[in-house]
Amino acid sequence: MLSAVGSVALLDHDAFGQLPAPTGGAGYGVDPKLLKSYKPGDLWPLAMNATQRRTAAVLCDVIIPAESVTPSASALHVHDFIDEWISAPYPTHQRDRVVIVDGLAWMDEESARRFGKPFHTIAMRQRHAICDDICYEPQAKAEFKKAAAFFRRYRDLTAGGFYTTPAGMKDIGYVGNVALPAFTGPPKEVKAKLGLGD
Repeated sequence: MLSAVGSVALLDHDAFGQLPAPTGGAGYGVDPKLLKSYKPGDLWPLAMNATQRRTAAVLCDVIIPAESVTPSASALHVHDFIDEWISAPYPTHQRDRVVIVDGLAWMDEESARRFGKPFHTIAMRQRHAICDDICYEPQAKAEFKKAAAFFRRYRDLTAGGFYTTPAGMKDIGYVGNVALPAFTGPPKEVKAKLGLGD
């Protein structure tokens, strides 16, 4: 079975292990070198303007606020991650770009309609009032359906960005691939069950 799975990867390679040349379309260039450090905007122009970035940061903190020892999402620059994500030239990211940019504009428009000010300047209870109307897509009113779809995607990106930071992983107790001070092997009862003895 493993041989069959492994051979699937070889089907798209020629005799020398090279991928076939892409057919049609201009493509989006080459992927970044993953072992190099980049600053925001080094790889491609960022999509968000200053107003959108302020709204994005505040919305991240509505979704994941600071708690006791855990910083807020914006303190970990999750909004920078989202800006980088929607700026990437890949098809999925470009679809997200439309959803996120339009959604951030809607947040400010809705805030101005209800409270006469942009989203990033209103009180937290006012922010929650707007988000409460769009936070659960299946129960959103018809006029909020598009905004609720935006909020669902934005919440997913916020959580994805936050929980892949060291502070986010610590918050959920994820240890990951960390060296142990000493390896004692399986417990004695497991060894006994397997007939391995000491």
